[in-house]
Amino acid sequence: MLVSCRRLLTALLQAQKWPFQPSRNMRLVQFQAPHLMGPHLGLESGNGGGVINLNAFDPTLPKTMVEFLEQGEATLSVARRALAAQLPVLPRSEVTFLAPVTRPDKVVCVGMNYVDHCKEQNVPVPKEPIIFSKFASSIVGPYDEVILPPLSQEVDWEVELAVIIGRKGKHIKATDAMAHVAGFTVAHDVSARDWQMRRNGKQWLLGKTFDTFCPLGPALVTKDSIADPHNLKIYCRVNGEVVQSSNTNQMVFKTEELIAWVSQFVTLYPGDVILTGTPPGVGVFRKPPVFLKKGDEVQCEIEELGVIINKVV
Repeated sequence: MLVSCRRLLTALLQAQKWPFQPSRNMRLVQFQAPHLMGPHLGLESGNGGGVINLNAFDPTLPKTMVEFLEQGEATLSVARRALAAQLPVLPRSEVTFLAPVTRPDKVVCVGMNYVDHCKEQNVPVPKEPIIFSKFASSIVGPYDEVILPPLSQEVDWEVELAVIIGRKGKHIKATDAMAHVAGFTVAHDVSARDWQMRRNGKQWLLGKTFDTFCPLGPALVTKDSIADPHNLKIYCRVNGEVVQSSNTNQMVFKTEELIAWVSQFVTLYPGDVILTGTPPGVGVFRKPPVFLKKGDEVQCEIEELGVIINKVV
């Protein structure tokens, strides 16, 4: 009897923790095409598929993701209708994918948020989230180039799960946090270790925020399209070699806890991006350390979300 009660309690907690049942995959994108004027909003037709032009389906929709998210359920319901309709798909080869979110109010980052990454550094698991930031100007698209800055000789890779905020909030309870989430995407938290660890008074900001140091994409996958964001395989490959391989179940502080923590300090706005930390395998902790060089290709991939590919120049 006691065992069955425990099982029931566990099931109830798990159901409460992630209440969303995966629906048909909604993968929101920002894109450009030669025949279109400026950026547009679209739906990626499956992971790695072509693009449905949402602005052609409904010309009253905004053309940026931040504005789309600000309008909440009104715009999401249009996207759901478009997903259900049999609409023309632009071939992937004919579009340029932009980051799913550009010019957010803020990019919040979390340090040492994977248990296995802490073990790699031989440091204790944090008791509170370690928060820093990148400037929004570091954001580039999922297939854009990463530019090696002349000021750094130690540029490193970090694959991360990124949370995209969908609803404004302050002092958000962990139990209410998912109501403020639009979805998830793949991030590459490119890091200049010399500037992060030794320069600028060891403040992390400058080492993290060079131009092109935050590739995002390929799509904002809505939260109801994912079985469980905290149980996804996560990889990084450099020139085809797997350098990071873990699972988001290794995260110390999950999405709900991070939103509750960060929103104590700042108001979260639609479009804000939270990078949730990286697993082990980064270059700086290898023996000897390995850093990115011109010509390298970095692939960051998360199960169900997709892969972003960035050439280093």
